[in-house]
Amino acid sequence: MNAMPPISFPGRVEVQDEVPKKVLDAVTTLLRWAGDDPDREGLRDTPARVGRAWRDYCAGYGEDPSIHLSRTFDEVGGYDEIVLLRDIPFHSHCEHHLAPIVGTASIAYLPTERVVGISKLARVLHGYARRLQIQERLTAQIAQCIWENLRPQGVAVVVKASHGCMTGRGVRVHGVDLVTSKMLGCFRDDANSRKEVLSLMTNG
Repeated sequence: MNAMPPISFPGRVEVQDEVPKKVLDAVTTLLRWAGDDPDREGLRDTPARVGRAWRDYCAGYGEDPSIHLSRTFDEVGGYDEIVLLRDIPFHSHCEHHLAPIVGTASIAYLPTERVVGISKLARVLHGYARRLQIQERLTAQIAQCIWENLRPQGVAVVVKASHGCMTGRGVRVHGVDLVTSKMLGCFRDDANSRKEVLSLMTNG
């Protein structure tokens, strides 16, 4: 009887994926340079684990986040107010130190005639977050992707995150979040609309 092939999940790196030797060598060199012994038991499999982990961390390079916005719905029962998905958790990495960026994003848009499934907004966020990033660019990319693909009246994105490059090195300050925002359309041009969406994001 033939063995069943492994189940594949989109965007997930399988355990059996082979890590290239040059990646293993690079991680081994880094471990040794940091002052540890890559040959000791606890670190023996670390280069392969790190290689697989980073392929997963950066899986966003292999996808186009806009694809998640390609299917929309117009049967909304006359709904024409703000659509908001608030406090979506995400994990990314800083392109300057490869340190973690951990936070939440709130994404809102004011539809014209059609809406998108709410999970797709989270998928757009994760598609861009799973790349080497700076928070300002991440915020702008999410907003621009929704603006160009849904053609809404307005888009608002607010990202709040803690940066490992600030908490784990350098100034070593904990409990501090960076907050960035990007407003397009009516949320940028109309003060009342911007006030309304920001109130929904912060107060619910």
